[in-house]
Amino acid sequence: MCGGGVLDELELRRNDVAFLDALGARTIPDPTTAGDFCRRFDADSIAKLMGLINEVRLGVWRQQPPNFFEQTACIDADGSIVATSGECKQGMGVSYDGQWGYHPLLISLANTGEPLFLLNRSGGRPSAEGAAPLLDEAIALCRRAGWKKVLLRGDTDFSQTAHLDRWHDDGVNFVFGFDARRPMIGRAQELNDDEYRELVRKADTAFAAREQRSKQPRVKEQIVRERGYRNLRLEREDVAEFEHKPNAARHAYRMVVLRKTIVEERGQQCLGQMYRYFFYITNLREVGTEQVVRESNQRCNQENLIAQLKGGMRALHAPLNTLEANWAYMVIASLAWTLKAWFALLLPVSPRWADKHDADKRRVLRMDFRSFVQHFMLIPVQVVRTGRRIICRLLAWRPDVPILFRSLDSG
Repeated sequence: MCGGGVLDELELRRNDVAFLDALGARTIPDPTTAGDFCRRFDADSIAKLMGLINEVRLGVWRQQPPNFFEQTACIDADGSIVATSGECKQGMGVSYDGQWGYHPLLISLANTGEPLFLLNRSGGRPSAEGAAPLLDEAIALCRRAGWKKVLLRGDTDFSQTAHLDRWHDDGVNFVFGFDARRPMIGRAQELNDDEYRELVRKADTAFAAREQRSKQPRVKEQIVRERGYRNLRLEREDVAEFEHKPNAARHAYRMVVLRKTIVEERGQQCLGQMYRYFFYITNLREVGTEQVVRESNQRCNQENLIAQLKGGMRALHAPLNTLEANWAYMVIASLAWTLKAWFALLLPVSPRWADKHDADKRRVLRMDFRSFVQHFMLIPVQVVRTGRRIICRLLAWRPDVPILFRSLDSG
């Protein structure tokens, strides 16, 4: 939150008198003490820490307006490789693509972009390992907060067929990717062409509604054609559906198939076309096949959250020497993103300026972490300690300072 990127930069902060005065602290731990603190955590204490954070999170959610809970709570799950070049890090493993490191699992709430649970695992573990229990805890957390509808989303590794019946009977909706294996591709090929409907992306619809204007030339595609490279070009997308009962389930569910027509070219010569199939299993019955595909595609926004946790605040890193110590570091460091989300959610909205204040709230909530630090944290001030008070005098004006003042006044 204060611009640091690695544990060693704690040394800069603990020797910054103005920083310590602003915190009202005599001193803060040095990097070695912080590392030792993380090494004292075990799996149970990390679970308790995440539970305590989520209890505070409930208090933040309950301060939101009623329409906050009218929408569906979308819970996303995904794993990501945290690579390391270290030789002595306990619990690390080698991934499918040869990277050494850890493979943390992230469960997040798409509505606000908050990380709900984080599980660190060896680099060689399956992507969905341990996901079902954490998804159950996330469902319970959202229902405690007040959400009536919950939707689980994940890619093909998270199809979780052994748990679909349990979630379905509990009133939980889901949209998971499904492996495009030969039997599934065969069933998709058996469907008649009139059972497929063209999928029109929202972006294409939006651009078509706007005034036509000249397009910029596609430089990459032009170079590929001039040099005679093999080029695979997406021609169109079609969707259809059929019923499918997984082997580990008792109920049959909707299987939505996305068929992509791809044209193969080399230079100006067309070599033919091919089909590629993508499958989504869901228990959503009241929406169309196009909406199921869009719902699954929206899960890809979690990749942006993972990128922020990796690059924005370097939370998904492994600076310590054991799996559980790095797990504790990841949970603690990801608190920075959680505090940013809480700052946005707790911004007061005045009835007179409701539209503007709601727009500010959404903008701060979607803001990159680095931008948030630059706009609201790294502000030049003069820190003055007088008696029992700490006074921070702003030395420069910024466009987002009124948002900061509004947050301080509400506190």
